This record gives sequence, structure tokens and C-alpha cells, in this order.
Amino acid sequence: MKALILVGGFGTRLRPLTLSVPKPLVDFANKPMILHQIEALKAIGVTEVVLAINYQPKIMQNFLKEFEKKLDIKITCSQETEPLGTAGPLALARDILRDDSGEPFFVLNSDVICDYPLKEMIEFHKSHGGEASIMVTKVDEPSKYGVVVMEEATGRVEKFVEKPKVFVGNKINAGIYLLNPSVLDRIQLRPTSIEKEVFPSIAAEKKLHAMILPGFWMDIGQPRDYITGLRLYLDSLRKISSPDLAVGHHILGNVLIDESAVIGDGCLIGPDVAIGPGCVIESGVRLSRCSIMRGVRVKNHACISSSIVGWHSTVGRWARVENMSILGEDVHVGDEVYSNGGVVLPHKEIKFSILEPQIIM
Repeated sequence: MKALILVGGFGTRLRPLTLSVPKPLVDFANKPMILHQIEALKAIGVTEVVLAINYQPKIMQNFLKEFEKKLDIKITCSQETEPLGTAGPLALARDILRDDSGEPFFVLNSDVICDYPLKEMIEFHKSHGGEASIMVTKVDEPSKYGVVVMEEATGRVEKFVEKPKVFVGNKINAGIYLLNPSVLDRIQLRPTSIEKEVFPSIAAEKKLHAMILPGFWMDIGQPRDYITGLRLYLDSLRKISSPDLAVGHHILGNVLIDESAVIGDGCLIGPDVAIGPGCVIESGVRLSRCSIMRGVRVKNHACISSSIVGWHSTVGRWARVENMSILGEDVHVGDEVYSNGGVVLPHKEIKFSILEPQIIM
């Protein structure tokens, strides 16, 4: 079985982190975002993953060679020379995706995080006998999204309504699809939207069905949603009593700490914190609702909340970093400096407080 992951473009909403690596390689819960998906696909028997990329392909390829060996799964890159939207990449990779087996293939958006109930989706797809299955998730404010209107009993999709002013339903596209190879015949090699052009035509022929996603879901393509997604992901680990979650008198709520990280005395860590490999958290540090990426040093009595600290950065003594501050790679925040929503580009030294949200070039 095969799968295609839509890796997409420049990841502008996750800058400054995506100035250092392509978005799918940004760490989420201590491993690159895309690895969560590749591992889930491997677990249900997918043997080849195709990555549809158009930005920094060399970095992606070098990184994935390493994981191809580790995970024992074939990873192929399909490179766009121009952005092809969400359907065009399928046409570009048509020859790789289509084989003699006639088996359906998965398509995933690279910044979706969830429990990946892919085995259940295969069973659902077989049961309805249609041409395509999409995963949908329930949301509280459907007016912000494109809503999928479906027949509750059968899951058959009737239509799509973009940002409805009047309530028509509360289910939205979760960015995970299972498609028969015949869907490839519907797509031309040009910039095309699978959501706006391909799916509506399949739905009109009553061949599109939607499965309601059990458990959590989040598009982590922007910082605020990334932090929310981290909370939901750690909560899902708690529900399955995962041994990966940290325990101890200094831990509050759900916390993930890489085994190579060093934690000093008198720290209070949590809830909803991920601390990556090689990090040094000195004594008396307070961390909550934040991601601390590989090789970061947080010095004595610093406080970080609702923020992301990029690779190999340093946060000084008694410094305070909060309110969706995003520190790019190799950023050094001085002692006693306060960052209130500062977005700091890579390789910067911050000696003065950032009193209101702004981008520091």
C-alpha cells in the first residue's frame, strides 16, 4: 500500500522556525512533524510514502534517507517546479501511486496531528464501496471552515459549504484521504484544489464518503495551534497511559522529556511541555505550555510559558518568555530580559525586553 504526504510550500505561518528547516521537519513533541505520520502509515502496512515537495528538497531528501533505513519503509520525493495546490501533486506522482494491485492509497496534509485511525479508515472505505473516503472532524465554530455536509447514517458526502453564514453542520475536512487509483484520472497536471474541484465532482456522483475522526485533531501549521496541538497530543498519551510521559514531584500535568535532557533542582515543569534532546534546564526554572527544542539551555530561574524555543537557543537567568513568543534557531535571550510575544529570527542576541508582540529581525 502507498501514501502521499502533501508537504507544501514555505511554511510562512511557522516562521521563524521554518527559516531553518522545511515545515515538516519542525519538531513536534520531540520529533519532526512528518515522522508522526510516516510512523502511523508504516504501522498499518504502508510500504512506500511519496512526499510532494516544492521547497528545500535537498534538505528533505537527506533527512529522510536516515529514516528510510530506521523505519524500513521506502520514501520517494516528487518535486514540483511550481506550486500545484492540493490535487496537482497527485497528478505529478500518478506513475508512482498507480500500480497493478489496484489498492487505494492514502493522502495526508503534512501539518495534521491526530491519533491517525488509518486501519479503521481502510475498513470504512471497503465497507461503502465508493471511490474516495475523507476523514472529517467536529468543530465548535464551523463558520470559520469549509463544512462537509453528509448523510449521518451512511457517511455519504452530499456537498461542501465554504465558511457558512447559516449552520449547515459541524464537520470539517481533517486532511486525511483514502482514494481509489481511478481518482487520479480526474486530476489534470496543473495547479488544482482537491477540496474545491475534485471532491465536489466525486460527491455529485455519490461516490464520496466521510468517516468521523475519533479522538483529537489539530492543524499545527501556526504557533497558537501548534501549542494547542501539543496539549491535545500529550493528553492522548495520558489516555493510553504512555510510559513516555515524565513523572516526578517537579512535574505538573502532561510533560515529555527526552532521556538525554538534564533537569536541575527546584524546577517546576508542566503542564503541556515538551523538552527535546540535549537540553539543559538549570535550577529553579518554570516551564508551562511550551516546546523546548533540541540543544536549548534555559538558565537558572527563567520562566517560559505559551511559547516555542527553537534549536540551540539560550534563555538567560531570571528571563521571562511568554505570550506566544517564538524564538528561532540559535537565539540568545539575555539575563532578566522579558519577551511578551516576541517573534525572533534565527541567530540573534536579545539584550533588551520586548514589551509587546513584534517581529525582531
